[in-house]
Amino acid sequence: MSTLPAEALPAGVPAAPARDAEEAAPLAPPARLLPSLAAVYKAQLSRARVARIPLLFVATFQSIGIMILMRGVVDGGSEARAVVAGSTVLVVAFVALNLLAQYFGQLRASGGLDHYATLPVPPAAVVLGAAGAYASFTVPGTLVTAVTGAVLFGLPLGHLWLLAAVVPLSGAALAGLGAALGLLAPRQELATLLGQLGMSAALLLGVLPAERMPAPIGWARDLLPSTYGVEALGRAFDPHPDWSAVAVDLSVCGAVGVLSLAAATWAYRRAAVR
Repeated sequence: MSTLPAEALPAGVPAAPARDAEEAAPLAPPARLLPSLAAVYKAQLSRARVARIPLLFVATFQSIGIMILMRGVVDGGSEARAVVAGSTVLVVAFVALNLLAQYFGQLRASGGLDHYATLPVPPAAVVLGAAGAYASFTVPGTLVTAVTGAVLFGLPLGHLWLLAAVVPLSGAALAGLGAALGLLAPRQELATLLGQLGMSAALLLGVLPAERMPAPIGWARDLLPSTYGVEALGRAFDPHPDWSAVAVDLSVCGAVGVLSLAAATWAYRRAAVR
């Protein structure tokens, strides 16, 4: 705002000094990623706790039911390890892929993205915070499913600590994919459908033993992000795991997680400006 010249002011009123453009008040610094991520994560965790816990029970009982059904077909060995590992990661797929796709589809359809767009937080913090909150709900279910499956098929429990790596890496890969599907879907109903199809793919390609699949289905299985988490966890049920193969599977799963979360961040920016 320009100031009035001194001759235009009443007598005795001093003229205000002209304010230079360089003297303008500086803008507030942009919010940093980690504090913003922590704030979004806490907000999403508290908001989704009541609504998502019943669905987590559904995901856990669904996986346990699948293992009970497969118990009549699979006796043990590598196929039993594949069934238990696939059913465990299926809990992650149900929450991190299916429910997150529905959440972001609903958020886009209801205009909730406009609220996040007004907040001084980086887009990556919104995506990572929501993905982390939803993936956190899978921890109890995966543990219960893995222990139940190991007891059901007589598998060793000594290396079950590997869940501490499999759950976050698989959760990141599937949550990024779920968020991207929800943000890119033009309609909320389509986001729900894509989430359901993704979880069905995790069910069919992750739970069924790879040895019994035709070659084309096996190629599709290799493209599914959760496959490498299933493979790593399946090796953990071996009395003598191949740790180098476990490390490779987890590395691939982590790399896919980074790519899927980056794609989800891009999809968020694209949806927020529309």
